Parts: sequence; C-alpha cells; structure tokens
Amino acid sequence: MSDREFGGNDDLSLPKATVQKIITEILHSDPGVTFAKDTRDLLIECCVEFITLISSEANEIAEKEAKKTIACEHVKAALEELDFGDYVPAILEVAADYKKQQANREKKQTKIEQSGMTEEELIRQQQELFRSATDKFNSGPQ
Repeated sequence: MSDREFGGNDDLSLPKATVQKIITEILHSDPGVTFAKDTRDLLIECCVEFITLISSEANEIAEKEAKKTIACEHVKAALEELDFGDYVPAILEVAADYKKQQANREKKQTKIEQSGMTEEELIRQQQELFRSATDKFNSGPQ
C-alpha cells in the first residue's frame, strides 16, 4: 500500500527534527557513526508508509466491526494480520502506560471552577449582564 492509494498525499510526513533526535539518541552509544540527511528522509518515508499500512488495516478491521473509531485492539489485530505480531507486546505496554498517565493527570479546571463563584452567583451575574445589555439595546443609539 502506498500514498498513491490514498490520493497521493505528499503532505504526509514526520517532523524531521524529532526523527533526527531519535536517530541521535540511538547512535549516541556508537561514536563515529553518522546518519546522512537523505537517509533520514528515507527513514521518514518508510515510517510514514508503515503507519499508513497499519492504520489502513486497523481502519478496515474497525469498519468490519461497524466501529467508527479505531481502538487499540484494532491496531493490535492489524499488526497481527500483517505479520508484525512481534510488536504487539511493546504496543500494549505503551498503551497501558499512556492510560496510566491519563488517569494520573490533573484534570483542568473549567472556567466556572476557576471563577471561584457559586453557580447561583454566576447565574445572578449573567442575568444582570443580560438586563444591562437589554437596557442598552432598548435605549437606542446615543
């Protein structure tokens, strides 16, 4: 499966700086080894192709189950279907870590919570603002 099958979208890519950082971290333990820019670009193209392949297969699996959202189990099934089953344990571990991070993440306060006012105070303030706006509107241009 190639980009041509998806409308020839040339805009699909990964951030070069991020990929370069990953490459640098991997090669850090092997001094004297360099990674040419055209090789990095080829690696990016391969990664995009891999992601496209897996996501397309996962989408087909989700559609067969009449699901509109691709879930972790669809990606797992896609990896297994495409003979990348060796990646499944690592993917499931990353997914579990992500769920833990999301559960432990502090929830953002809503604007209502940030105001420090009670619901009754906010309603009263809103009614006063509406009253003020209505009076201004009804008084006409000045």
